[in-house]
Parts: sequence; structure tokens; C-alpha cells
Amino acid sequence: MDGERTPPVATYKRDALFLSLAGIFLTSLVLGNVIGTTKFVTIFSVELSDWMLDVIPELIRDNGIYTMSVPVGVIAYPFTFLATDLISELYGRKKAQLVVWVGFWMNVFMLFLMTVNHWLPSTAGVSGGLQLFEGVYEFMIGNTIASMIAYLVAQTVDVRLFHFWKDLTDGKHLWLRNNASTTVSQLVDSTAILSILYFAGNLGQDVDTIGKLVILILNSYLFKFFFALFDTPLCYLGVKIFQEFEEDPTGSSLYE
Repeated sequence: MDGERTPPVATYKRDALFLSLAGIFLTSLVLGNVIGTTKFVTIFSVELSDWMLDVIPELIRDNGIYTMSVPVGVIAYPFTFLATDLISELYGRKKAQLVVWVGFWMNVFMLFLMTVNHWLPSTAGVSGGLQLFEGVYEFMIGNTIASMIAYLVAQTVDVRLFHFWKDLTDGKHLWLRNNASTTVSQLVDSTAILSILYFAGNLGQDVDTIGKLVILILNSYLFKFFFALFDTPLCYLGVKIFQEFEEDPTGSSLYE
């Protein structure tokens, strides 16, 4: 029996990998919630050719110009899906779902700490950024609550779809489950969080119609969609590099 035990070094490395992936997940998640929609950035602008004007609806272009503008929180968020996909592949659904729940409660904990600091009296003449803190707090409350709702639904969809496709293909075709799970769950996330923020009045004053909300959702989703395609080779590379630390209880392996 002693000879069948996992060597301590291998166990340590496997645990270190899991903690690193969980750390990437949690850092991206918390950062995305803190900065959220505080700033929208332009990824690119392109002048559309005449034939494209007939294909692309006026709703998502300004005459002949299409601009991809996304909230800064969106740039951090796709890394959470890459991390959960790697954890799902190497460690199984239960550990991936565990990380999702830990991330949810970390956001609750962050809100708790921020609220305590908000209610504690400021020391007069010492606080160097009181107005800044209060502004961040007020903005973050609505943004984080909306994000937590969208996140919990989207990440749960991602983990479950990932393992649905994994079971259906007997552990083969990582590209299929990686993209099929992420593209659907990110559409759920983009629609949920921006819709909640819109109806809560937590978006910019220029976002005053459903049409403009749809533009933001489409831009955010397109960015996440192309990132999902980009993260497929990264997921393959991660699984290939770390396959010796695989701990999937289903026994399925991409590289049998």
C-alpha cells in the first residue's frame, strides 16, 4: 500500500498548481468587480466598407464606423473562465465549482470589509482620500452586487456545460468543451451584469435606452467571445504542461 501513495513532492506541486489557478481566478474576479464599469476603453475602431454596412445593423455602428468599447472589468474577467476550465480539466467539476463558490463568498467578504470601513468615522485631517474612498464604495456596491449575481449564474453554467461536453465526448475534444461552455456562459454573464447595472442606473448617463444597452452587451460579449477562442490554445498548453498533476476523479484524460 505504501508504494501506491502519491509522492509528497507530486502532491505539493499539484496543490501549488491548484492554488495558483485559484489565485488567478480570485484576483481577476475581485479586480473586475472593483474597477467594473468605472471606465470604458476602446479596443479598436474600424471604418466599415460599403458591403459591411448592409450586414452590420445600425444599432451597433456609428454611421460607417464600428467601435469596440468595453468596461475595464471585462478585460480581467475572461481569465476567470480560463482558470476554471483548467481546474475543471485537471481537478474535476467539484473543485471547479468549489472555486466558484469561494469567489462568490470572497466578494461578500470584500463588501463586508468595505461597508465596515464606510461606517467607521473618518479621522479628521488625516484621511488623504476620503472623497475617493466614498466614491469607490458607492460605485462598487451596485457594481459588485450585480456582478456577483451574474457571476454565480455564468460560472455555474460554464462548469456544468464544460463537464456535460466532457462526458458526452468521453474526455476528448478539449477545444469543443472549452469553447462551447465559455461562449455560452459569457453571453449569460454579459447580458446579466449590464442589464442589472442599466436598470439600477449604474451605467453612464448616455446609456439611456435599451438599444444602447444592447450595444454594450454585444461589444462586451464579442470581446469575451474572441478571448474564448484565444484561450483555447492556452488551455491545451496548460493541460499538456500540467497533465502529470491531473486529479480528475472521472478518470477521463485528454492525452490517453
